[in-house]
Formats: sequence, structure tokens, C-alpha cells
Amino acid sequence: MALVDATTERIVAAEPEKVYEALADYSGTRGRILPGQFSEYEVTAGGTGAGTVVHWRLQATSKRVRDCLFDVTAPTAGQLVETDRNSTMVNTWTVTPAGSGRSKVVVSTTWQGATGVGGFFERTFAPKGLNRIHDELLAALAAQVEGPAQA
Repeated sequence: MALVDATTERIVAAEPEKVYEALADYSGTRGRILPGQFSEYEVTAGGTGAGTVVHWRLQATSKRVRDCLFDVTAPTAGQLVETDRNSTMVNTWTVTPAGSGRSKVVVSTTWQGATGVGGFFERTFAPKGLNRIHDELLAALAAQVEGPAQA
């Protein structure tokens, strides 16, 4: 099995603390910013940051749906790690400063992919699809935390 990795990043016009707080708010903000590929979103324990357990279904393609149950940890400042109980999938969210009043948000998703020809196609195409989904999510996050435009 080969490790598959999909990494997406975005610069957000908000302080890192505000961005991290929004990402860690599983019982509020997170559910509101998920794009249409996510369904059945439910917080089953906790709700803010480490200790949260959250469920969702991710429909990556018309035929590929993952049922996910994530345990959330916060191993370092500015980082959230979601580890799926149902697979080898791990989402790592990292928020760092990117200049005055700006943040860099990076989401990296990894999992053990298939072998052989199927694995080749998974490693080639799955990250591109997941990057598109994460790009939508990061755009919604930015819209949520960025203040109104200055006139």
C-alpha cells in the first residue's frame, strides 16, 4: 500500500487565533462551512478542538463515498489532527501567521491507498479531487472569518 497525500493551502485575511478558533469549532463553524460533498455531519463528543469526535460522509465522486468518524487532537499550537476510526485517513490542519492580520491555512489529508493499477489511479486522481473539495472548504472558512471589506 502506498501513502496518498492531498495538500491544499490558502492565505486568509484574519488573525491566526481567529482562524484556528473557527476550525476548532466543530459544533458551530465547521458544520456551516462544509461544501456539498459532506453529509450526515454530527458531533458525537466534545465540540471544540481536542477531544472532539465528529462524523461525516464524504462523497468524493459519484461512486466513492467514505463514512468517517474522526477523533480530534491538537498536538501543537495552531494544529488540529483528525484521525478516522474507519480507515487510515488523517486530516492535519495547520494555521500559521502570514503577515500582519493574515494566516496561512494548510490542510493535508493522507491515507494508505490501494496497490497495483487501481492504486496508481487513486494516487493520480484522488488528491486532485480532494484538493478541489478542500479549496471550497477553505474559501468558505475565509468568508466566515474575514472581516467586511474596508471602504
